[in-house]
Amino acid sequence: MIKFTYFGHSCFLIEGSKGRIIIDPFLRGNPHVKVNPNEIVVSSILVTHAHADHLGDTVEIAQKNKAQVIGVYELVQYCLKQGAPNGHAMNLGGSYRFDFGEVQLTPAFHSSGCPDGSYGGAPCGFIIKMDGKTLYHAGDTSLSLEMKLIGELHNIDVAFLPIGDNYTMGPADAANAVEFLKPKLVVPMHYNTLPEIQQDPEDFADKVGDLARVKIMGFGETYEM
Repeated sequence: MIKFTYFGHSCFLIEGSKGRIIIDPFLRGNPHVKVNPNEIVVSSILVTHAHADHLGDTVEIAQKNKAQVIGVYELVQYCLKQGAPNGHAMNLGGSYRFDFGEVQLTPAFHSSGCPDGSYGGAPCGFIIKMDGKTLYHAGDTSLSLEMKLIGELHNIDVAFLPIGDNYTMGPADAANAVEFLKPKLVVPMHYNTLPEIQQDPEDFADKVGDLARVKIMGFGETYEM
């Protein structure tokens, strides 16, 4: 069994039989989050890119849990310099089998810069395989034909897709992404955190129609597969 909890923006806690991971732990400063970073218990932290609303509390959580930071090379090196105790650097297209499951980095069409202004490496998404399920976290991205290839190569059970527009694809393009990816379940993310990414997730669900089942998650809500 896999279960995941949505903390708002692009942050998900994912729990499987062999471990707990968190993706893009933007907790402090996120107006919808009611959990303190000190309460997070994980073995690994996956970060899609270096912007503050995704890197978030990565280093603090890594220090508390002695957890490894997983992401592109430049971003992992930055976290290690900031005091993260452990890291596993990867790059786009690469995959690796961890204790909790397998991770592959996918392209994300965005930008990336560390809080100190240094280069954060290429932004990415993640294909995560745990307990016989395949999850795709797109990161911050526009619509791209790479998603069609991802859908053809992977039998995606859950796709976490940004719908906020302005910084990422909006509801219409995200619905097109669902058509490319063909997931069984899609969860919208990266919306309603900032004034410029206000969206109605029901509008996204209407655009998806019969392409996939849409789960609109409340902040702090947990879903079990």
